[in-house]
Amino acid sequence: MDSVKQYEQEMAAYDRLDHDFIDDDKIWSQLHTAEKPTKEAVRAVLEKAKKTIRLEPEETAILLQNNDPETLTEMYALANQLKQEVYGDRIVFFAPLYISDECANDCKYCGFRRSNHMMHRKTLSMDEIEQEVRTMIREGQKRTVLVYGEAPSTGIDFLCKSVEKVYSVKEGNGEIRRANINAAPLSVPELRRLKDVGIGTFQVFQETYHHATYRNLHPANTVKGNYRWRLYAMDRALEAGLGDVGIGVLFGLYDWRFEVMALLYHTIHLEQTFNGVGPHTISFPRITPATGTPFSDHPEYAVSDADFKKLVAIIRLSVPYTGMICTARETKEVRDAVLPLGVSQIDGGTRIGVGGYGRKDANALPDKEQFSLGDTRSLDDVVLETGAMGNIPSFCTACYRAGRTGEEFMGLAKSKFVHHFCIPNAMFTFKEYLLDYASPETRKKGEQIIADHLERFKGEPIYDTIRDNLQRLENGERDLRV
Repeated sequence: MDSVKQYEQEMAAYDRLDHDFIDDDKIWSQLHTAEKPTKEAVRAVLEKAKKTIRLEPEETAILLQNNDPETLTEMYALANQLKQEVYGDRIVFFAPLYISDECANDCKYCGFRRSNHMMHRKTLSMDEIEQEVRTMIREGQKRTVLVYGEAPSTGIDFLCKSVEKVYSVKEGNGEIRRANINAAPLSVPELRRLKDVGIGTFQVFQETYHHATYRNLHPANTVKGNYRWRLYAMDRALEAGLGDVGIGVLFGLYDWRFEVMALLYHTIHLEQTFNGVGPHTISFPRITPATGTPFSDHPEYAVSDADFKKLVAIIRLSVPYTGMICTARETKEVRDAVLPLGVSQIDGGTRIGVGGYGRKDANALPDKEQFSLGDTRSLDDVVLETGAMGNIPSFCTACYRAGRTGEEFMGLAKSKFVHHFCIPNAMFTFKEYLLDYASPETRKKGEQIIADHLERFKGEPIYDTIRDNLQRLENGERDLRV
């Protein structure tokens, strides 16, 4: 069935709303009011942020409009401090699995858009999904996000079947333990089916929150052309019982300051509507060139590296307890620069062409890729170099599998529970990676990272449990967690 017809009654209900929770004029008014803030005004906001309390839009506007070098440095230092307090020095790893590039939408900036005849279209079969997953597992992946174009062939039946296939694949000691979904907005009954097959986070990115820009970039005769159907996708997901949802913006489609404000308003809306449960993650990819897509080559609102660094820090300060994802769209140099400013998740060993994990020429398939990558390092290289920066790589899925999602997770995250849960589980999953997949150099350096972290727990009740679990892993057990 055509997607627009399938959801037309629900879309009509959104169309009848007097307004939605994104007020373009109000956001710009707040930004204009905050122009050229004093150092005292900036520092007052930072004092509040130190308490790991979500900022209000007026406060975030002050940070966005701040260009004073001295207080910018203070902003970056505090963003690093909050990241350490809430998430510790761990960086969680995942890899995307592109399952289909068939799409009924015609978004001007996207390589998958239906009018792009330079794309070679493909949807993986269940057997092909299995082969892709086996390759990912052999490289050490434990977490994935499944990515689909929006087409009748990849409706809810296909989504559920593909998730079940991913979870069914076992290879040696390995498996995918958490499959997130990046797909089209769905209805509540469809989302309940995804919950039943055990997905992790359900992601839908608004792309741009600016109403006029959204209308210009997304033709009205497509399902993505309905702004509010997409805007309220996370409401429907939480209503369906999915505990973890992810929001994001494609930076470069409109003014980055407006988009950061809108992400905060989306967070506030969800928290106010769902008893404090906001987004589990916020993503902030920048637009990169895509084959046959002139719009992506020179976007009017391209975000500079300096502004990108600033927006990452401001998101961390504004929503201190939310996970933040920096993808391989960015170069190694950019990722290294923003990791200390609040990033908690990155991908490594990424292939974005449909069927790319099984090919030697992966990431050199422009007719199969939605966009271009900036960081094409292997998973082992990213793990090694992330550890060398003073982080502990993590493949943890413990909270999701222990049911610590939604309201319970938000409560834990806001209480800074990282020390006794997240760091030990990071150590266990990193140990598994070192034993089963790492290169000799990565294993040698990784074992020292684990030893250094174990030392920090000396004298604490959990020390013996951590030490014993590490030994059990060395003896051949797997999938241990607290």
